Amino acid sequence: MQDHHASPADSEISLPRLLGVLSDPTRLGIVRILSDGAERGWGQFSAPVAKSTLSHHLKMLREAGVTQTRQEGTRCFVKLRGDALESRFPGLLPALLSAADADHVGGHVTERDERT
Repeated sequence: MQDHHASPADSEISLPRLLGVLSDPTRLGIVRILSDGAERGWGQFSAPVAKSTLSHHLKMLREAGVTQTRQEGTRCFVKLRGDALESRFPGLLPALLSAADADHVGGHVTERDERT
């Protein structure tokens, strides 16, 4: 049985796909939130898009190898694959996040307390 939450192996993360996925402001905003290394529940992300659209963005990040997803019961948790990305493309993610921060890209994605 295939895990539908599986991310590609580190060696299978492709630069064109990575850059394509991170070219979307919403996905870049999600990565900015995850860049501290902490795992978050899917419900902790808030963006001015439908929940189904946000779910699609999270799926795109996972399938490109940017994040990994863990399911616990009915809840899903997501974490940035920072070590894998740094190993595969040294310095790329910090440079992209720095540029996004300087240009205020992805700031429309925020984090909310899951208890609310």
